[in-house]
Amino acid sequence: MFEFITDEEERGQVGIGTLIVFIAMVLVAAIAAGVLINTAGFLQSKSQETGQQSSKQVSNRLQEVATVGNVIENGDGDDVVDIVNVTVTQAAGAGDIDVQNATVTWIGPSGTYQLQSTTTNFSDSGLSSGDDKFSYASVKNVAGNENVLDDPDDRLNLVFDVNIFADSNLGEGDEVTIKINTMSGATTSIRFTVPESLGQKEAVEL
Repeated sequence: MFEFITDEEERGQVGIGTLIVFIAMVLVAAIAAGVLINTAGFLQSKSQETGQQSSKQVSNRLQEVATVGNVIENGDGDDVVDIVNVTVTQAAGAGDIDVQNATVTWIGPSGTYQLQSTTTNFSDSGLSSGDDKFSYASVKNVAGNENVLDDPDDRLNLVFDVNIFADSNLGEGDEVTIKINTMSGATTSIRFTVPESLGQKEAVEL
C-alpha cells in the first residue's frame, strides 16, 4: 500500500519546523539579552566605583593653612629649627579625612623618612630618637573628632620633631618637602625653605 502525502500535510510539517526554529531563536536571543544586561550592569557598577575612587584621590586632600618652625640654639651656638608645625584643613570638596591613617614622606637635607602618626606628644618624651613618627593635635574641630577633619572649619596641627626621626635639626637655607598621603590615596605636597637668618627669633614662618 502506498501512502500519499497531501499538500496540506506538507504545509503542516513545514509550519511546525518553522515554529521550532522560531522558538529556538527567541530563546537564544533572550539568553543573549540577559547576558548583555548583566554585563552592562556589572560594567556600570565598576565604572561608578572607579569614578568614585578617582574622585576621592583627587578631592580628599589636605590643604596647608600655615607652616611654622620653632627656633632654638643648638650646642654649637647656631640657630636651628627643631620642630615644624603644619596647620592643615580639608581641601575644597574633600570628604572626611582621618589623619591618624595618613602616611607622610619627609624629604629633607638628612634623607627621606616614611612617617606614621602617633597621638604621643613629643614634649612628653614619649618618643625616642630614631622613631619614624609625627604627632598631631586638634586646633579646632566642630564635631569634636581629634583625628578626623570632617568640616571646612576644622583645623589640625601636624607636628614634626625633626630631631626625633632625622636625628638632626634644620639649619638656615635647608629645603624640605612633605608629602601627605591620605587613606583614599590623595597626596598633598608641602615645600618650604628655612630662612637664611634665624637669629633673634623664636619662631619663623616656613
